Amino acid sequence: MAKANTPAAVADEVIISKIYFIRGQKVMLDKDLAELYDVTTGNLNKAVKRNPKRFPDDFMFQLTEEEFRNLIFQNGTSKRGGTRKMPNVFTEQGVAMLSGVLNSDRAIEVNIRIIRIFTKLREMLLTHKDILLKLEKFEKQVTQNSEDIERIFTALKQLLNPQEQTNRKRIGFKHYDKENED
Repeated sequence: MAKANTPAAVADEVIISKIYFIRGQKVMLDKDLAELYDVTTGNLNKAVKRNPKRFPDDFMFQLTEEEFRNLIFQNGTSKRGGTRKMPNVFTEQGVAMLSGVLNSDRAIEVNIRIIRIFTKLREMLLTHKDILLKLEKFEKQVTQNSEDIERIFTALKQLLNPQEQTNRKRIGFKHYDKENED
């Protein structure tokens, strides 16, 4: 049976609920990662500061005040007593890099689970993208077919309504009458 502090006790849904979409990327907040790793946010950020080369801007960045306000507003999260500085967020690569600077067994095991979830999310996104592309292609075919069907019905209506055809110039052979020739 898993203890409450073991990574197995952290449900995938809990991890997924801590993944946000900011600046076009899936990211996780430093405080959420610290909670999952069972360390303080300060200690997590200290470990990151000691290893700046491991965390370029595409691995980790600091939220702006506006991004942070939007995040709080969208998710109904509280500031938990106020924030002295804006939180850092980590992309999938940044989360992977954290396993190199946090050496606890829990951090390593939780990191593996987080990376697997990021991978599943990416696979789901690709699957949905394929489905959306197929739907878009189908929609174009249906639209084109409906235009073709509409043209067919218009032509059929014209054939069935000879009144509309009276203004048309008649084509075909003309009957030649020698008696009326002047």
